[in-house]
Amino acid sequence: MIEKEQDKDNIIIWIIELNMKTIGLIGGMSWNSSLEYYRIINETIKERLGELHSAKCILYSVDLAEIEHLQHEGKWKELAEVMIDAAQKLEKVNAEFVVICTNTMHKMADDIQNNINIPILHIVDAVAERILDMGLKKVGLLGTRFTMEGDFYKRMLKEKHDIETIIPDNDEREMIHDVIYTELCRGTIKRSSREMFKKTIKNLNANGAEGVILGCTEIPLLIKEKNVNIPLFDTAAIHARSAVEFALE
Repeated sequence: MIEKEQDKDNIIIWIIELNMKTIGLIGGMSWNSSLEYYRIINETIKERLGELHSAKCILYSVDLAEIEHLQHEGKWKELAEVMIDAAQKLEKVNAEFVVICTNTMHKMADDIQNNINIPILHIVDAVAERILDMGLKKVGLLGTRFTMEGDFYKRMLKEKHDIETIIPDNDEREMIHDVIYTELCRGTIKRSSREMFKKTIKNLNANGAEGVILGCTEIPLLIKEKNVNIPLFDTAAIHARSAVEFALE
């Protein structure tokens, strides 16, 4: 009887693996966080299917120096073209859906989606689902200046998920943006920066945030939930695990 049950479980896993979708990853923004995506996706597949299983995925990695230059020049049209090209290349090599391994570049997610025939797994939807599961309605948002000050992230959270978002003050936003590009994207972790982030999160909490979105996939390299007394939403981990769920549906 036990052997029959084990055989049944093995058959179910085999069917799931057979139907596993191929994940198309757009990475390199930065490679440090892309590495986390790859690790988390494969560890989650292993948890779901067993030790020797790993994800079917294709990674297209862009040049962060080119991306960063265009971002700070405000050339979002050119950035959209870079991202569309990356997504189309993934589609051509049979990726079945796209995961953009960064928060900021979801700014042009609609433009990318309009130019490919496979779905984009949007990071905001994945994060919003986790926030709502915890029963929260007001959260703080940390990220690049483009993410915090732009409306694409906050608008989607409010209009689609009815989640209110608040952001740090101007000086804190400048500090966060600078740390992301001059430290975290270069693989540098400083205790002094962690303390500044902890203070910013404390201020957001004091202003009514029930949790805080780490809305840059590099930020979790610096600060963890154990460092603060408020729920943190690690967007890289949430997005990566959501990719596994979608791949195994």
